Amino acid sequence: MQDNVALRGFMKHIIDEDCNLIDFLANLYPQSSKNKLRKMLTEGRIYVNGQETHKAKTELKKGDTIEIRDKTKLSDENQLKSEKRHKLKIDIIFEDEDILIIDKPCKKLSIATDKLEQDTIHSLSVDYLRGKNKSAWAYIVHRLDKETSGVMILAKNKPAKEYLQEQFANREIHRVYHALVEGKPGNERGTIEQYLIEDKNLNIKSVKKSNQQAKLAITHYEIIGNNEDTSMVKVLIETGRRHQIRMAMKEIQTPIVGDKTHGAQTDPINRICLHASSLEFLHPSTDEPVRFESPIPFKLM
Repeated sequence: MQDNVALRGFMKHIIDEDCNLIDFLANLYPQSSKNKLRKMLTEGRIYVNGQETHKAKTELKKGDTIEIRDKTKLSDENQLKSEKRHKLKIDIIFEDEDILIIDKPCKKLSIATDKLEQDTIHSLSVDYLRGKNKSAWAYIVHRLDKETSGVMILAKNKPAKEYLQEQFANREIHRVYHALVEGKPGNERGTIEQYLIEDKNLNIKSVKKSNQQAKLAITHYEIIGNNEDTSMVKVLIETGRRHQIRMAMKEIQTPIVGDKTHGAQTDPINRICLHASSLEFLHPSTDEPVRFESPIPFKLM
């Protein structure tokens, strides 16, 4: 299907018959799952005719060249990119013509409130994009609470924004969080359904279903590790309510470490230990599933 040439830092392939990129990769790596192959694309490891490519269904023609960069070379390149991004005060996981994926730090707002804060993920993203194109804009698709870190997506055009928001509204986005909680939940895994409201002082409360202002919050959790004092919990959410996971962990009497607002007794690293570790959705241009991840910044204590 192709001729192979081994070069320093990557393998070069020359296509000898028409096909699409994901099928080519599947043939090249028959032991790898489609998700793993798509991750190679989102990591920026695949080049078609010298251009970094992220679309799984890219059509390949006879004579096209495919370069697959190894992780060592990619790590060196990412280090240089990271140094540039540090100056921008935002950590970019991935970017193409439709989306901007940010690794949000804790203690930073996603978007300004009525107080018109300047240093938010949204404002920094707009500044970054306008550094390349003065008419560019970043559209908010969803938010992470100020105290939550991890993967956050912004759209770079209205069609992308609308398609992504539709997926969120239809609960088609696969969101995974990790939380370090005090103690150990009574069950290894479970589902917590609550009805939440926000009072006039912006405090979140759990109320009865009959409350007309209440919004349903559905949270699934699973213990993935624990010691005498804390447990690491993997969390999936169907809904996206403010403080949803924090309220859910409070409900089962294992508040998140550092979350004194919701009953935590400890705060050893001066942060609420809640992290959006992965986000999976259909890409607005290709309709292909893509997944982005961020390493968990805390561990069992």
